[in-house]
Amino acid sequence: MPKLTIKSLCKEALIFSEIESRHAEPLLYGITDGKAVGTYLEQKFRGYLSDRYQFNLGNSAIGIDFPQLNVDIKVTSINQPQSSCPFKSARQKIYGLGYSLLIFIYQKFDNTTNGTSTLNILHTIFVNKDQTADFQTTSGILSILANKGNKDDIMAFLYERNLPVDEIGIEKLAAEIIENPPKQGYLTISNALQWRLQYRRVIAYAGKENGVISIHQTN
Repeated sequence: MPKLTIKSLCKEALIFSEIESRHAEPLLYGITDGKAVGTYLEQKFRGYLSDRYQFNLGNSAIGIDFPQLNVDIKVTSINQPQSSCPFKSARQKIYGLGYSLLIFIYQKFDNTTNGTSTLNILHTIFVNKDQTADFQTTSGILSILANKGNKDDIMAFLYERNLPVDEIGIEKLAAEIIENPPKQGYLTISNALQWRLQYRRVIAYAGKENGVISIHQTN
């Protein structure tokens, strides 16, 4: 079997989304737990890929689904398109998560007549790791830099954003930003013990910005 690549991952995600959107699944009937639905879809997609490609599965220690590709799968309902991910450092809000995301956004329908459920995949989106930072944080930083902002301006802005980092960390981040400005991110990342990633802006920008690729969309 061929080795899995980013290109083949996206190609198969499109095919899988179209197949799954027509599939009636009795195991999901009546299930309202988004985590259970997400686990079902992730495992089914990995099984689908394992029949066609060679790849190493991720584990909880590694933290992402496809470590060789540096890609993690996220599954979320269109009702509240968001998920969580491990917090590593405040830098992730500015420079991205450090890996790309393959996001399946579904709408669930239960058929009371035959006792099955269908996951209509409304959007399948690939977000390159360079675009996985927080939208407002990166746009604010880039605006300050475009306005000839200096280290003090960046530090003041970072304090206003309430980043989970101490004073020394803020100063180091500001110095790094001056030397290495971030790229525009498209996630909304909320501070928590785990990052909470929100995807409404990703849906809006998919296919319109480099690094935010619309793989599948249901009109």
